[in-house]
Amino acid sequence: MGVPAFFRWLSRKYPSIVVHCLEEKSKECNGVRIPVDTSKPNPNEVEFDNLYLDMNGIIHPCSHPEDKPAPKNEDDMMVLIFEYIDRLFNICRPRRVLYMAIDGVAPRAKMNQQRSRRFRASKEGMELVEEKQRVREEVIGRGGYLPPEGIKERFDSNCITPGTEFMDNLAKCLRYYVADRLSNDPGWQNITVFLSDASVPGEGEHKIMDFIRRQRAQPHHDPNTHHCLCGADADLIMLGLATHEPNFTIIREEFKPNQPRPCALCGQVGHEIKDCEGLPRVKKGEHDEFASSLPGSEQDFIFIRLAVLREYLERELTMASLPFPFDFERSVDDWVFMCFFVGNDFLPHLPSLEIREGAIDRLVGIYKDVVHKTGGYVTDSGFVNLERVELIMQAVGVAEDNIFKKRKNDDDGFKRRMKEKKKRMKLEKQRQQEPSLLGQYAPQALGGRDRPGAVHNPRHTAYDMRMQSMNQHNSDAAQSLKAMMKNGNKAGGSDGVDGRGVKRKAEDSDDEPEPEDNVRLWEDGWKQRYYKTKFDVDVSDEDFRKKVVKCYVEGLCWVLAYYYQGCASWKWYFPFHYAPFASDFKDVKDLCNGFDKDTKPFKPLEQLMSVFPAASGNFLPETWRALMSNPESSIIDFYPDDFAIDLNGKKYAWQGVALLPFVDERRLRAALAEVYPDLTPEENKRNSLGSDIMFVAKSHPVCDFIHELYRAESLEGTQIPAELCHGIQGTLNLVEEPILPDKPVESPIPNLRDLAQNNAIGIKFLDPQFDVDFVFKAVLLPGAKLAVKVLKPGDFERSSNGPWRPQLGFNPNRQQVHLDQSAFRSLGHHVNRNQGGGQYSQPSGGHHRSGQYSNAPPPNAYNQGNFRGHHRDQRQAFQPQHSRQQAFPQAPPSSNPPLFPRPPYGGGQGWDRAMQSQGQAFQHNQQRGQGGQHGGRGGYQQHDNRRDDRRDEHGQQQPQQQQQGYNTGRNYALPPPARKYNWS
Repeated sequence: MGVPAFFRWLSRKYPSIVVHCLEEKSKECNGVRIPVDTSKPNPNEVEFDNLYLDMNGIIHPCSHPEDKPAPKNEDDMMVLIFEYIDRLFNICRPRRVLYMAIDGVAPRAKMNQQRSRRFRASKEGMELVEEKQRVREEVIGRGGYLPPEGIKERFDSNCITPGTEFMDNLAKCLRYYVADRLSNDPGWQNITVFLSDASVPGEGEHKIMDFIRRQRAQPHHDPNTHHCLCGADADLIMLGLATHEPNFTIIREEFKPNQPRPCALCGQVGHEIKDCEGLPRVKKGEHDEFASSLPGSEQDFIFIRLAVLREYLERELTMASLPFPFDFERSVDDWVFMCFFVGNDFLPHLPSLEIREGAIDRLVGIYKDVVHKTGGYVTDSGFVNLERVELIMQAVGVAEDNIFKKRKNDDDGFKRRMKEKKKRMKLEKQRQQEPSLLGQYAPQALGGRDRPGAVHNPRHTAYDMRMQSMNQHNSDAAQSLKAMMKNGNKAGGSDGVDGRGVKRKAEDSDDEPEPEDNVRLWEDGWKQRYYKTKFDVDVSDEDFRKKVVKCYVEGLCWVLAYYYQGCASWKWYFPFHYAPFASDFKDVKDLCNGFDKDTKPFKPLEQLMSVFPAASGNFLPETWRALMSNPESSIIDFYPDDFAIDLNGKKYAWQGVALLPFVDERRLRAALAEVYPDLTPEENKRNSLGSDIMFVAKSHPVCDFIHELYRAESLEGTQIPAELCHGIQGTLNLVEEPILPDKPVESPIPNLRDLAQNNAIGIKFLDPQFDVDFVFKAVLLPGAKLAVKVLKPGDFERSSNGPWRPQLGFNPNRQQVHLDQSAFRSLGHHVNRNQGGGQYSQPSGGHHRSGQYSNAPPPNAYNQGNFRGHHRDQRQAFQPQHSRQQAFPQAPPSSNPPLFPRPPYGGGQGWDRAMQSQGQAFQHNQQRGQGGQHGGRGGYQQHDNRRDDRRDEHGQQQPQQQQQGYNTGRNYALPPPARKYNWS
């Protein structure tokens, strides 16, 4: 979604929606990596049913990462994608469905943004190459050192577009990956996997939403399914709310701002390419342990709990004294609709609405007034009441003039503060560079590594300081003399020249160059200047303004229908680069009369011709590529070599508007009709639209049913038996080249082995179909149970500026650290090996035992006899196994019950793992506290000799016991304090 600051605003306003993920790491034993068993309970103390992956959010960071070296080749990229999916599966551990969706051919409304992004990426890539070459020549000319240029070809991320060979190969690799995991990973055995590759039209996240919508409309759907959607786009939050599913969670990478990036020229961290001086890397630390290199740490993940966001919104949107019953679900839909005004992927945002300026809060306040006045909600299941929208826009339009003036004042204040900050930093830097006459007595920062050493000879040190100052003065005088001679003995400097005649650098100037803004929204006459500058029309041209408003209103209706009902039209798009003003929304009630429903998406190669620049033409067939570069081409104007970027009041180029010509579909199809016969069979296959593929393992209940379809060679579509597939319904069709059980699967990656023992089966899947006029109701389903509320009254007023501690997992009462029994033994061994005395210290005269197993208790075989350990009172002896009693047969009751109590997994609901582990740790601590010396200093709880009132299962009093043994299923007791045994 085109709102870069939306998630930051949302997480600051509603901080409790964010939960940090707990991830169980794989272990290594004797050089062999032991993978995580994902069939075990989820350590986040929540059980997800369905996991959906928006694959483009995985493909891009794996193919051209920003925080680590790029993969060497395409095979390495595929392996990184596999590992990324493994991490997500390990964290979420779905129990029913894994849905992987790659972006296919998008609607025309989205293609305009894709075209802008790809043209920008190509332009920025070429500019980076030119800048690297220029800076390299300058640095080498000054005598600097730079590593030799690599021969590696730059990876063009534009290939991550439907119709390219890269995406076709990716689909093959993912089919192999799914078959491998279904055959070998126990956590995958009972789940249904759906793969919707780039040949299936539609954006990845919207294909996922279409699947959820259509399954919700089936009679066998479970209304309490817990969904988890992976993706970094802000619109996933809107899409999750639009489903009205009570249990919906989003997982995404945790965004960490201001992360260091290496220079593209020298590879060092701490400067950009424009500031590169070609200096050799300085060794930091004796072993270079502080070298300026990027850390290789993995990205952390966070959960966004939409159930908690619904709690926040319910409090914020609830309205009293309404002339009709309040419906929270309808108000959520209205809130989603209002967020479209501050930005989305299909429409430019209104000039007066900026999310950083509290635009959503302003719209919510206006919305509440409108609902009271009009007596109804703004939207209903994806359809807009334009009369009520007009009231909201007119209320915003009244405040537009004040909004623009306040924005200007805030910007000026920010620039003034930043200017003063730069001055302070510059003076501080100069003071640090000046030689200090105090030497070792000068004030130094705490913990500084460049602290001056002690002065051994004050006389020599003072002499060196005087000579250094004198040399600096002579150098300044020489430069000043040269400048005076060059400028005709003029004492004063010219513009941009200081008193020494040295031209000041751009960063030394007090005033930074500001982008020219001809509109000046903060001054009177802003509407006239806006339309003249942006649209080249006069503000008095009412017909043109109505046309822009009409297209924008159609866009609002199209976007809302896209989120709630699916794509209303594959051909509609907003034909302007800029949005109208809110005050222009007049008489909009009848401006949208619906969309053409009989529209079809582009084919993959047709989309490539619509969104690619000429520089990326190598991904297209040769004759198609010529249409982009041949001056005689009838559509050459679609592919400009250079284009303007209007900053539109912003500071950075990526925030501006790329002024590219819109593609005329009729002209494009007419030009392509001449080159279609040149396509090879392989290219024709890549240019066709495909289907989703459903995979299951041999152990899945529906596997035999699918296998029978292949044996019968059924040519007609067959409905899935809902009882065999967790209530999922759809139509199955045979695949031409299927993956079948007991048939080997060839690996498309040379480094990975073929699957000789395959246990997976794949078949085409089609979602349930409905009539064109069918409306998916945006309501809670009957039988849906809302999640337990987690917010307290103080959480609604809590600010993100106060003290905050991240929550790990879904249990707010989680004990952050607990040790198991082996950890206690290891801790006691290592601590007491380095400390004298203590609970388990060696007594004087005892035999010292060392080695890896020096503190281990005797093996089980020795426990059959009776023997005594050395103890002060010699009263403690091992008891037979049948006579030992457990000190705490079960964990004590918790004062803080878990937030999401779920029954054991046998019923498919989940576990409460933390209570088990905490109970074991509690029991073990108590047992450790029962033994040991009475006056030891080991830090464990000491034994209490007071009367122990224990009773057996018949209620009879048990004799007092001095020490209880381990209760771990191993037949030995705690080692005596001397760690020495008498075998008798």
